[in-house]
Amino acid sequence: MSKSSNTVWHQATITRSNREQLNRHGSAILWFTGLSGSGKSTLAHAVEDELYRRGCRTTVLDGDNVRHGLCGDLGFSEIDRTENIRRIGQVATLFVDAGVIVLTAFISPFRIDRERVRMMVERAEDFIEIFCDCPLEVCEQRDVKGLYQRARKGEIADFTGISSPYEQPEKPDLVIDTGHQELSACVSEVISYLQQRKLIPAL
Repeated sequence: MSKSSNTVWHQATITRSNREQLNRHGSAILWFTGLSGSGKSTLAHAVEDELYRRGCRTTVLDGDNVRHGLCGDLGFSEIDRTENIRRIGQVATLFVDAGVIVLTAFISPFRIDRERVRMMVERAEDFIEIFCDCPLEVCEQRDVKGLYQRARKGEIADFTGISSPYEQPEKPDLVIDTGHQELSACVSEVISYLQQRKLIPAL
């Protein structure tokens, strides 16, 4: 990974551990991955709602929102998708260092890109890969933007699941059946996992 020249990393006097103690919970990246329409953003925001209710410091990095600014110069070629995820990974690790639980909702179709983000964090367990398991046909039924239909007509190039591959996680930390389960049940699964990992206290 390239670095800017003539720079030195400045070590903060307030550490991640200090911030986690202040927040009374751990920090981590909850990386929601899955096809377009699989429920990543919906689930990430619903989990954040529950974490906020419990007094946790959180933020959501959403795919569409990030492409309005930080990654607004990128397209959807394989190279641009990789750079998109690299940038998000770098931003997410800054939030983790700040003691925040950061929830990301990106298709992130390539395994190697997700693994690169895992390698960015201080500890591998700081990266929690959550696969939103939803059949393609269900994703297409939910497609309010009509993107799948346009992709099948050849109007959108490099569309994941149609003209570009999605590489399903081989060993995700969590698999959530977003295709069939109610949203509340999906949220409960994520919250239970965070409690088991002792990232957040039990109520």
